Amino acid sequence: MAKNNDELLKNVISHAKEYGFVFQSSEIYDGLSAVYDYGQLGAELKNNLKTYWWKAMVQMNENIVGIDSAIFMHPKIWKASGHVDGFNDPMIDNKDSKKRYRADQLLEDKIDSLIKEAINFARDETNKKYNVQIETEEQEWVGDDGRTVKKPYHEIIASIDLNNFYEISAVTSGPINGWFTHLLYYHDSFTKAVEANKIMNESLQSENLSALKDLIIDLNIICPVSKTSNWTDVRQFNLMFSTQFGAMADGADEIYLRPETAQGIFVNFLNVQKSGRMKIPFGIAQIGKAFRNEVIARQFIMRMREFEQMEMQFFVAPGTEMEWFAHWKQARLNWHLALGTSADKYHFHDHVKLAHYANAATDIEFEFPFGFKEVEGIHSRTDFDLSQHQQFSGKKMQYFDAEVDEATGKPKGNYIPYVIETSIGLDRMFLLTMINAFEEQDLSTDEKQDSRTLLRLHPALAPYKVAIFPLTKKDGLPDKAREIMDTLKYDFNCIYEEKDAIGKRYRRMDAVGTPFCVTVDHQTLEDNTVTIRHRDSMQQERVAIVDLQKIIGDLVSWKNLLG
Repeated sequence: MAKNNDELLKNVISHAKEYGFVFQSSEIYDGLSAVYDYGQLGAELKNNLKTYWWKAMVQMNENIVGIDSAIFMHPKIWKASGHVDGFNDPMIDNKDSKKRYRADQLLEDKIDSLIKEAINFARDETNKKYNVQIETEEQEWVGDDGRTVKKPYHEIIASIDLNNFYEISAVTSGPINGWFTHLLYYHDSFTKAVEANKIMNESLQSENLSALKDLIIDLNIICPVSKTSNWTDVRQFNLMFSTQFGAMADGADEIYLRPETAQGIFVNFLNVQKSGRMKIPFGIAQIGKAFRNEVIARQFIMRMREFEQMEMQFFVAPGTEMEWFAHWKQARLNWHLALGTSADKYHFHDHVKLAHYANAATDIEFEFPFGFKEVEGIHSRTDFDLSQHQQFSGKKMQYFDAEVDEATGKPKGNYIPYVIETSIGLDRMFLLTMINAFEEQDLSTDEKQDSRTLLRLHPALAPYKVAIFPLTKKDGLPDKAREIMDTLKYDFNCIYEEKDAIGKRYRRMDAVGTPFCVTVDHQTLEDNTVTIRHRDSMQQERVAIVDLQKIIGDLVSWKNLLG
């Protein structure tokens, strides 16, 4: 059984490979870093997640349509969007180990360690003074919604008023907590961390790369491999992949693999609006591949160089964007919760520092084994994108709104719409789903030891909806089982298995998340009934073959998620 979060993640990764969900790309050539292939069951689960999103976003909303734009696009698009000049990470190399790091992540790790040092000191001294045993859960914080969440220390101190924090905690929370806060607040390591965090954020905002290096030196940050501080200068590293577009390398145009799918929607705004006769407010949805040359890619499929996004850009009249931002913020959380995930596993992380084009932004974060991380972002992007493309292309990106303005009594006329974006990483959603569903159960009794590994997937998402088993390989049972499968496979993804004992077949289906197993036995030949076994409860019931279609269909229907 998984004893801790690290073990849980390792078990999920191992399970994903063993049962054909995710493989390391190019594995027989020792793999390709941060690139993964989806196996036979992973492709099915991934497609089901896409179907769920598409149905919820496009099919269930009359004013949202979907497109599929090209990966290759005109290079000026990325100039207009700001990716050519601003889509960078600050990188630094250690001259001795030849290892490359993100400068901001080196600093964040150091700041977190300084704060942890101060917290440990304050805890130990408080325990001694008051003869108590207070515990300080690492990186725990009470968020704005009152729920306890885990966040990196550098994010916590950047998002609160430290003076107000001291006044509340040290003065009004009682002597023990007050003493703890006093020791923490005035500890040298805490003071140093707060100042370093301020300098880091200001330097990142102003792109002052020399200041970042000076801070790394001042904090005595060393390379974890060489254990030296022999650093190069910090320089910007553009995350876009470039390639040559044309028949000959000489004279060919340099273009980029798209780093996001959103721009394909923006440049098709007028095409969709005019051809579909769409009226504001309306949305355009897209699922597609994106590519980022991440230097520091980690945590399995959480951060990859080739990944898939599910994005929807919702176009609204200026002045109504905050109302729609609130709407989509709640609607998208509801989409996640419909899968049966505990609400305690999710929280909103509202952005304190906004991108220059946004007037509101929040992340839906999920509690992964390595902490709360973003799964989906909801952003109010104002009219930035359409305005930029109007400027760089020379083509008007305006919408004529014939609706009468109540204040003037005249049509609202031409304007560039504002945009509310919802953007979810499909691969992250896949990992979330696997982690949330993975369970190791101890089924031991006094008589025998027993256990099973279970993927408690929502039936609508399961790769296989039903497994068909003949009890034995003889007496006509396989033929009858095949007959049943031939009837069901038009509506459900089925699997037929006759190898191994029936108990082993059940366990294998539990491990891949199959919600129902149908067993054909000798009684089936007499009365056309079968045993259907339910994955989660392991309960079995006898049903007529003619009822299987409805029983399974009702339980795996998308209506259970979308209704």
